Amino acid sequence: MVRQRSWSVYLVRCGDGALYTGITTDVSRRFAQHQQNGGKGAKYLRGKGPLQIVFKKEIGRRGLALRIERKIKRLSKGRKEELIEQDDMIKHMVTQAKEEPGSLACRA
Repeated sequence: MVRQRSWSVYLVRCGDGALYTGITTDVSRRFAQHQQNGGKGAKYLRGKGPLQIVFKKEIGRRGLALRIERKIKRLSKGRKEELIEQDDMIKHMVTQAKEEPGSLACRA
């Protein structure tokens, strides 16, 4: 039996205070890629150091992680700062995403 990889959503704070949102199966590996300018990291983060992981949460399935990532990217910077401080906010977002039409949780 093949074990499915669990996906996580994470936020990185850039040197200028901007927040970058992403998903991955290995936050430490992905963060290391982001820190290598010109490597496999996101182009957005190149030259924006120093970088700091300020939030990470294991979500589970890739599709759900993508929906959560999209929701976070739509938040204002102020709301993202609240998310970093309040664990209940991400729990609410996960619950909402699971209830959206087309989510695996909705399929019978």
